Amino acid sequence: MKTALIDIKNDCGATALPRTGSAGRRWAGCQGVAVAAAGLSLLFLTGCSSSPGVKPGAARSTISYTNPVYAGSMPDPSVIRYRGLYYAFGTTGNRPLPDGRIFRVLRSPDLVDWEEVGGALTPPTTDKRYHYWAPEVTVHEGRFYLYYSMGGVEPEKFELRVAVSDQAEGPYNDVGVKLVDCETNRFTIDAFPFRDDDGQWYLFYARNFTNSAPGEHAGTALVVDRLLDMTRLAGDCRVVVRARYDWTLYEAKRRMDVYGATFDWHTIEGPCVVKHAGRYYCFYSGSNYQTERYGVDYVVADHPLGPYEGQGDRARVLSGIPGHVRGPGHHSIVPAPDGRGQYLVYHAWDAAMKKRWMCIDPLVWTKDGPRCAGPTFTPQPPR
Repeated sequence: MKTALIDIKNDCGATALPRTGSAGRRWAGCQGVAVAAAGLSLLFLTGCSSSPGVKPGAARSTISYTNPVYAGSMPDPSVIRYRGLYYAFGTTGNRPLPDGRIFRVLRSPDLVDWEEVGGALTPPTTDKRYHYWAPEVTVHEGRFYLYYSMGGVEPEKFELRVAVSDQAEGPYNDVGVKLVDCETNRFTIDAFPFRDDDGQWYLFYARNFTNSAPGEHAGTALVVDRLLDMTRLAGDCRVVVRARYDWTLYEAKRRMDVYGATFDWHTIEGPCVVKHAGRYYCFYSGSNYQTERYGVDYVVADHPLGPYEGQGDRARVLSGIPGHVRGPGHHSIVPAPDGRGQYLVYHAWDAAMKKRWMCIDPLVWTKDGPRCAGPTFTPQPPR
């Protein structure tokens, strides 16, 4: 039987819209799935996983580029690679694209030259007050699933939803149910589906925690739950990471009337999971998405449900550069076009802070853990 190799990667990201919710936006899953279709054996790689033949320690590639690789508005870029092309999905808030759909879709052969495809999601309601954040796309049994967050009509109220399509670029149609947090938290965002080697799916996402303890801050943080199928959670969520360090502060003395309290609010969001050398790395973005402090760190575990450890006291993977790069984060991880190494695809603000561009830089696995060779803002030669 002839074998075709199809690389697919899901993302992680943040919104460029004013909101009453926590800072930032992002999401999707990581793994390998064997699917039989059209007489071919198709190997799918989804989420943040590296593809067969990729040498994770390498950061070599034959592409040259200058950030941003897309200078339009592209918050929370979720990127997959499918049949030799990259597809990127970005947040559009409550503003449909000209085709009436939500979430901008871009397509590229090489991560550098991008063309606009249109919108991804058919709006599930005609109520124009709703905002839509952080699309995350993955594939299962030949169908494409778009996870996203919908809300903004009530303070601190967003819910996770999922839409389905038979094509990578869409259109995606909502399945009509929401993914309910195990504690029915009113604010849930940044869903990221991950499939382990045994076929079990998990959903990582961000939610609000109003409690605190010694060494643990109130704020938005990450949990994980098992997926019973692509549209149902098991209701058995576990905490992945809570904010413990000052760098993740979103806003001091933040008044949140919906909770009837004032907090030194911290933000950890935008999960993106990859299995590397037998361990599970959950990348996340943290801090205030509008600032140079915003960046990417990670925790690591021996099982998708944890326990996770190794949180950094700074954004070790990616962080802003004063005067040059503000708010880099909510990334995806994808294989390089030539298969040698991996790239982070992330957003960062333009100089006027009117929109978030889409940028790329290599991911490098070092003896001290994963690091990004960026953020860069000058011409980059082939590495």
